[in-house]
Amino acid sequence: MTIQEILNTTNHRPWKMPTRSWKFYQEWNHAIFLHWQVELTELEKFVPKELEIDLFEGKPWISIVAFTMEKIRPKNLPYFPPISDFHEINIRTYVKSNNKTGVYFLSIEGGKVLSCKVAKGIAELPYRYSKIKRTENQYQSKNTEFNDKLDIEYTIGKELQEKTKLDKWLTERYALFHDTKKSINEFEIHHLEWPINELTLKKTDINYRRFSNLIKTEPDKTQYSKGVKVIAWKKKKRSKTSYKT
Repeated sequence: MTIQEILNTTNHRPWKMPTRSWKFYQEWNHAIFLHWQVELTELEKFVPKELEIDLFEGKPWISIVAFTMEKIRPKNLPYFPPISDFHEINIRTYVKSNNKTGVYFLSIEGGKVLSCKVAKGIAELPYRYSKIKRTENQYQSKNTEFNDKLDIEYTIGKELQEKTKLDKWLTERYALFHDTKKSINEFEIHHLEWPINELTLKKTDINYRRFSNLIKTEPDKTQYSKGVKVIAWKKKKRSKTSYKT
């Protein structure tokens, strides 16, 4: 499907498309979703007060999403595989802001040093380098600076013909949020609905010490997707109401 066809497919979106011109294209492929229901009081320690934590049936969730980023590029420029293609892991939660439901990044890891530097410089997202390796049914990451580790083995099941409300709530998000010391950054994105498959974990070894009170058991829900083609707009910045100097 062409970019224009993706842009013309909007019935699944919860709000209207941005009217300004898009800036970046990227593909999020072979995505593994691991989801945990967590306690609100613990999650609030990590989310800036300018963002409202989104709840599903009264409970917040966080997710680890491990995938392969491919073909990321600015509009009107070709992609350059040594930078544009890399494995990525993000840890995210679900928030509301400006009448939009989106995700807030707690952590982002990339598998190439240069890709992390470029993405962090352009987008101000909290990219950091981790040694990442994936094979057909295994995804491994190690970060020596933070002592983080992810090592999972899995099997992919059948594609869901009918998604639950929770399936859609966890995946259909068209705004991304992150904060710097002084600002909240918002990115609008667009893609087709995520195709979702069943995912069964055969091995789970996950250790993120900073989030040990959130990620401390087997996931409450798992999903797999072959991926989506994503169009992104330039970030919008707004000042935090207060910040430490």
